[in-house]
Amino acid sequence: MSHPHTMFQLTGRGHAPASLSNATLLIIDAQEEYRSGVLQLPGLDAALEEIAKLLAGARALGSSIIHIRHMGIPGGLLDPSGPRGGHLPEVAPLPGEVVVQKRLPNAFAGTELHDRLQAMGHLDLIVCGFMSHSSVSSTVRACKDYGYRCTLVDAACATRDLPTAEGGVIAAADMHRAEMIALADNFATLVARASSLL
Repeated sequence: MSHPHTMFQLTGRGHAPASLSNATLLIIDAQEEYRSGVLQLPGLDAALEEIAKLLAGARALGSSIIHIRHMGIPGGLLDPSGPRGGHLPEVAPLPGEVVVQKRLPNAFAGTELHDRLQAMGHLDLIVCGFMSHSSVSSTVRACKDYGYRCTLVDAACATRDLPTAEGGVIAAADMHRAEMIALADNFATLVARASSLL
């Protein structure tokens, strides 16, 4: 059996990583729930360092930035009126930076994200945030439907341990790796770290 290829390789439709100077940085759900709430992520701190590097680089270049904030359940997960729904302070938006609020994993669903991106004028997006298997995955997949080219930063995303149908557990690192591989097949150009784009 020959070595497998990605759909990008087979179709010739892959693309080079975006440049931070000519792309929109999309930060998905960098919220307190993932640090101190029920959805604590084992890889949060390392991923947050990478997101902070991307954010600092984008700000220094004057690049377009969009922060996505999930509006969760009042009194529950990602509580929109409580601290767990707030932005993590290390990567919180500055005054004037765009914040798009969503209620579903896919950041395009029922939001103005597409209109905001169109106004910014970039087809290239650099994507990072939480959780790899959920909001990051669904948003990156939707980007293809809207005609955007995604560059996904592996080390700037993270997820959590998940239960399996057999009653076991898939570790967060394994779930994250599988999702990154799946997205790199046909939806995003994958880069290892923020330093690849700075």
